[in-house]
Order: sequence, then structure tokens, then C-alpha cells
Amino acid sequence: MSRLCVLLLIPVLSDLVFAIQFYLPVNSRKCLQEEIDKNVLVTGEYEVSKEQKTTIHLTIIDSFGHTLYIKQNATKGKFSFTTENHEEFDVCFHSRSPMGSGRVPDQLVKLNTKHGVEAKNYKEIEKVEKLTPLEAQLRHLEHLSQAIADDFDYLKKRGKEMQDTNASTNTRVLLFGIISTSCLSALATWQVFYLRRFFKAKKLID
Repeated sequence: MSRLCVLLLIPVLSDLVFAIQFYLPVNSRKCLQEEIDKNVLVTGEYEVSKEQKTTIHLTIIDSFGHTLYIKQNATKGKFSFTTENHEEFDVCFHSRSPMGSGRVPDQLVKLNTKHGVEAKNYKEIEKVEKLTPLEAQLRHLEHLSQAIADDFDYLKKRGKEMQDTNASTNTRVLLFGIISTSCLSALATWQVFYLRRFFKAKKLID
């Protein structure tokens, strides 16, 4: 039973923590996109390798065009925000340099984001609420269990929406097929009568 619980927690935890690193060429822009549910805390840390005469600008924008975080000349730091809607947000790194692209090496960018349960600082909660380490761990597990239940509810809702979409699409395709077949049959019938009258007029057939 415990092994099954661990296997179920692995994909959930991997979805709550997102870490990546990549090389950013000079005078280029790269964006990473992630989809987050409503009222979810998102935290992140970033670090960019230093390069002379090159600056990195970091912006985080939601799907409505709202700027959630912006940092000019970003080198190392943290950010946090809470989503207002179920939406996607883009984390964009923009490299700028007056020098040519072939004369400046790529910069290494490290990004680590967390959301939901994993974004909360339980050590701080333990101090503020004066909890014992065991109570803080139980609080963490309680929130994690709630997050898993919410994810299952969300997946169930999305599955229902996809089933409804699939059923609606099948109905539309069937209706389109019936209309198309009817139109083709009517057109074929009209062509037969038209050609028959034409050949009779030319006295090619009786």
C-alpha cells in the first residue's frame, strides 16, 4: 500500500516542482510556459551566468497580458505571485548586448519554480504558528493530500469536458456526413435527369 502511495505521489510532486537550465544566445529571447490553476501560489528562483556587456531582462506575463514580475539586468533572485484565474504564464529571458552575436558566448540560465503545496514555506509556518516539527509535517501532508484530491477533481472535470466535446464533435461530423451525402445524392440525381434530357434532345437515346 505504501509503495502504491509513493507511485501516486511521484507524478504529482513532479508537477509541483519545475526545474530547468538552458543556454541563452546573445540578443535572443526564450520563454517557458506553464499552466496553473486558480488561486495557486507560485514561487521561483533563477540564476544567470555573468557575461560582460550583456544584460538579461526577465519578465513573467500571464495569458491576459498582465505583467506578474519584471527584473531588469537579472542575475540571481527570487519571485512569487498568486494566480487569479486558471491560466498560462510565460517566463521570458531576453538577452541584450551591443556586441555581435558571434563575439559573446551563450549564458547559462537556471530556473526552478514551485507552485501549490511545494511553494509554501513550512518552516516559516512552523515558527509563526508555533507548531512542533511533527505537526508541521502533518500540516504539509494534509495540504499535499488536498492538492492531490483537487488534481483528481480537476482531471475528472477535464475528462468530462473532453467527453462532452468528443460527443458534440461526433454529432456534428455525423450531421455533416448526412448533409453531404444528401447533397451529393441530389446532385447526382439531377445530373442523371439533366443528361437524360440532353441526350433525348440530341436524339442520342429514345
